[in-house]
Amino acid sequence: MESMPQELLDAGQGFIAMDPPRHTKIRRLLSSAFTPKQIARINDQITANARRIVDDIAGKGAVDFVPEVASLVPMHNICDMLGIDDPAERTTLAYESQFAGGWNDPELMGDQDPLGRLFQATIELHELAGRHIADRRKSPGKDLLTSLVQAEIDGERLTDEEIISFFGLLAIAGNDTTRQSVSHTMIALSGSPEQRAWLTADLDGRLPGAVEEMVRWATPIMTFRRTAARDCELNGQQITQGDKVVMFYASANWDTAVFDHPERFDLSRSPNPHVGFGGGGIHHCLGNQLARTQLRAIWRELLIRLPDIEVCGDPSFTVSTFFHGVNHLPVRFTPTT
Repeated sequence: MESMPQELLDAGQGFIAMDPPRHTKIRRLLSSAFTPKQIARINDQITANARRIVDDIAGKGAVDFVPEVASLVPMHNICDMLGIDDPAERTTLAYESQFAGGWNDPELMGDQDPLGRLFQATIELHELAGRHIADRRKSPGKDLLTSLVQAEIDGERLTDEEIISFFGLLAIAGNDTTRQSVSHTMIALSGSPEQRAWLTADLDGRLPGAVEEMVRWATPIMTFRRTAARDCELNGQQITQGDKVVMFYASANWDTAVFDHPERFDLSRSPNPHVGFGGGGIHHCLGNQLARTQLRAIWRELLIRLPDIEVCGDPSFTVSTFFHGVNHLPVRFTPTT
């Protein structure tokens, strides 16, 4: 797996590539916004956003599921958390974030230079973040960005670069991972009517556990590369400090030594020790509770109000070694008012 140009790595990594002790302190600060208790506080808004998404499509009978449902789930919730209310800015955030995982996808890129377009997307997101950071310094609000602007670590405020880095991470990882999990679940439920029947027989009781299988099945982030911080040996393989090590989450989630029949979409699977949110350790997905809450909200709304929703055409998948993405997914259902 080839490296991106250094200027792109510098612009796009930040917090996610930090090591302790700085990473530990910043993660502790950021984690306070993503605890189960904090997510429960915004649960009503997440539910309302899911309801609004279904309201907007319920009368149509057929839609492209990705842009009209799956993409909107994380966009609304992340923008709410960040205090981004302007519809045009919300659209910019969702649109530009998709290029991070699909920068080598011909359908997404068209005739654009992939690295040039990725750099442009990074700049757009950084400028959007910068405007809001400056605004919060002048006029504090009650959103996550205000909390980051006002936060101190060891008596020092976070730099604009550190806040912008986290903004980009939330915009990209937060948008794409949830979007892909929702999309792949739609495909899986259409191909597994017995799983849909099992789930809807006790939706509220079974949905929390089912969400784990949705994430395992989707594995929205397929791979991630890290740099070895020290010499070590792993399962007989010698790894030297500085080596590039690629983690294949998609392979881990289909490991027959861990999962019985991993090729089956089994919403009752338990235990389900998937690595859809990354492995353990300091870089485990910060927003995993937010993602779970969003998945529960949108699938509860869809399965209750549009119980016969199903895929009605071939999906268009993202060409990527990073995101397990879906670009387009035609679905149909009985229209309701």
